[in-house]
Amino acid sequence: MNELTPERLFDLEIRERKEYAAGLEAVKISMQHVEEYMHFGEGMRTLLKLNQKSGFDCPGCAWPDPDGRRSPVAEYCENGAKAIAEEATNMRVTPEWFARHSIDEMGAMTDFDLGKSGRITQPMYLAPGATHYAPVSWDDAFKTIAEELNGLDSPDEATFYTSGRASNEAAFLYQLFVRQYGTNNLPDCSNMCHESTGTALSEVIGIGKGTTTLEDLHEADLIIVVGQNPGTNHPRQLSALEKCKKNGGRIISINPLPEAGLMRFIDPQNPLEILKRGTSLTDLFLQVRINEDMSLVRAICKILWEEEKKAPGTVFDQEFIETHTAGYADWTKMLDDTNLTECIDASGVSAAEVYEAAGMIHGSQKIVLCYAMGLTQHENSVDVIKEMINLLLLKGSIGKTGAGICPVRGHSNVQGDRTVGVWEKLKPELRDALKANFNFEPPAEDGYDVVNSIKAMHKGKVKVFFGLGGNFVSATPDTTYTADGLRQCNLTVHISTKPNRSHVVHGKRALILPCLGRTEKDIRATGEQFVSCENSMGVVQMSKGILEPKSPHLRSEVAIICGVAAATLGDKSTVDWTAMANDYDTIRDAIASCVKGFERYNEKVREPAGFYLPNGPRNRNFGTADGKAHFTVSALSNHRLETGEYLMMTVRSHDQYNTTIYGMHDRYRGIHNERRVVMMNETDMAKAGLKTGDKVDLTSEYDGEVRHARLFQVVPYSVPSGNIATYFPEANTLVPITRTARKSNTPISKSVRVKINRREESQARTQVQ
Repeated sequence: MNELTPERLFDLEIRERKEYAAGLEAVKISMQHVEEYMHFGEGMRTLLKLNQKSGFDCPGCAWPDPDGRRSPVAEYCENGAKAIAEEATNMRVTPEWFARHSIDEMGAMTDFDLGKSGRITQPMYLAPGATHYAPVSWDDAFKTIAEELNGLDSPDEATFYTSGRASNEAAFLYQLFVRQYGTNNLPDCSNMCHESTGTALSEVIGIGKGTTTLEDLHEADLIIVVGQNPGTNHPRQLSALEKCKKNGGRIISINPLPEAGLMRFIDPQNPLEILKRGTSLTDLFLQVRINEDMSLVRAICKILWEEEKKAPGTVFDQEFIETHTAGYADWTKMLDDTNLTECIDASGVSAAEVYEAAGMIHGSQKIVLCYAMGLTQHENSVDVIKEMINLLLLKGSIGKTGAGICPVRGHSNVQGDRTVGVWEKLKPELRDALKANFNFEPPAEDGYDVVNSIKAMHKGKVKVFFGLGGNFVSATPDTTYTADGLRQCNLTVHISTKPNRSHVVHGKRALILPCLGRTEKDIRATGEQFVSCENSMGVVQMSKGILEPKSPHLRSEVAIICGVAAATLGDKSTVDWTAMANDYDTIRDAIASCVKGFERYNEKVREPAGFYLPNGPRNRNFGTADGKAHFTVSALSNHRLETGEYLMMTVRSHDQYNTTIYGMHDRYRGIHNERRVVMMNETDMAKAGLKTGDKVDLTSEYDGEVRHARLFQVVPYSVPSGNIATYFPEANTLVPITRTARKSNTPISKSVRVKINRREESQARTQVQ
């Protein structure tokens, strides 16, 4: 059986942790990546078009670009440069490469080595029982998919996954094809990251997105960054935090790890900032225990409520509460019943720091709360996010300049994919629009999300897996279980740019369909095309590649989807797939007819900075049933750890974006040359008899089933006692498929109960500097 993540150690090196993010070192490393994988001149020309109004959207994160002036030299970050070097690499994965590398040999490669092999140049097919992928024509690939899909007993025996990198145009066509085919099985990467956000915010403010603009961060009195590591995952956010500080704002950071990007930012484009060692960002750092954010915020709200009772109207925004909210009486009664000491103790934060945070919030009228997956991947994530909304509502910090909720998305179009219809739950208004515009009856029943797709594959209820981008087996929980499910499929199909682990863990037959990247020109019968994406703050803008395709055999995601749809549906389809594939304006006209907010799409998207989609809460128009924003009452988390148990969260390294591994170093945390590490509190290490570099195995046990992650090394780190941190995907095998966030069904990748078992082998070589 193919290895999921090779259990192999390298030469772990531990250096001093960084106290700042970016700076000249970030520029140096960015240029090294570009020079190593691209022709340097071409790389520089490409970067000059990255995130520009006349250029292309970064294939990395969804952080917004400024509406007005943009830096003509570097409107991107270190990770953006790495993403470009990764996509526009000069390395090629040809049919000859596949002939030299069997499936087993590919399985023995690290994720880093697989990704760095280069761009796949032709469609590849793995026959039943074959040991190697072989080239296949596009027509034969489409025929294979069509035969398999049309041979199923029900359309619900296929599931169609989407990565957040797909454009609006590709995503809309994808869901249109899937629904014409007859199923709502449209799992997507949102199911694993911000599904809890969509669920919580839809319930309490009536929209499943954030409410802020980039300017709101600049003008805030106070920004609270919680459960997020912007220095590594969204580096351009640091510029917005810096602007807030220079405008007189303050920042509270809440996180189990003291990340460099939360502490200080050195703007590499500003010589003066470099000379004075940048800007200190965080005014107050609260090192909360894993998944105790609700206890911390509840304690802060309790303190503020006691002050409000002493002088009504001086702490809470009573006019906003009375006019625009519901549930306030029940919520304040809950606060009266709350034990402040118990909340503070559970949080792991000192009472003095909690009171200091409450004082900062008390004195602020415009508050922005930013968060990411540190809040969204727990069993109680939906309730945790609602608690954050409670804090904003009491201050009236939604629907005014400089205030609001800011869930920071990952993949560059993960929000846009959902907006244009990629969801296992088909909204009634979109169902009616699809029916009216395309004259067919879309399926009404909810489909499978990610977790339920995995379970269905495992039970033999799903026999075809189709992936539009992404690296499914590495991104998902319970890796061994997921892999077993994929291997039971009759056919697995992946639209991809480079080799990844999901090409190794395959069905009885497998196809790899290589697509154009965001950086590349897309020439169709009617001329050069562009696509569009939606960023974290609801701005839709165009993206147009500038490089020649890496192979003449590559097709765009749009063209591939249209080819599959035409081959599968044939004369039964009411869609002119050829017209859609040849002129993307046709797709955008269809989106404009089906999705609210996209009226005059082709006109508005050609504006230099794109356009904002409607967002009712920005104007205090809440889309809930009663038109009010809702205070909510939720139970606190209650992690009861057994002796020898720890609560584990999975995190990214600095040389990583989602499942793409750019390198083997976590520069800001000082961990180099190794990914199979356990970051652990030094006091906990001493109690367990563990030393730096000791080899250990990790286990998690849920519902009587033990899961294993073998051969890791211990690294001392500033993490709360009883908590540990590991990298994903290496530790994903410990995340149980049976435990997910209530209501959103998101895997609990940030709060897994584990045990650490010391191995008897000699310690790994470790260099401590």
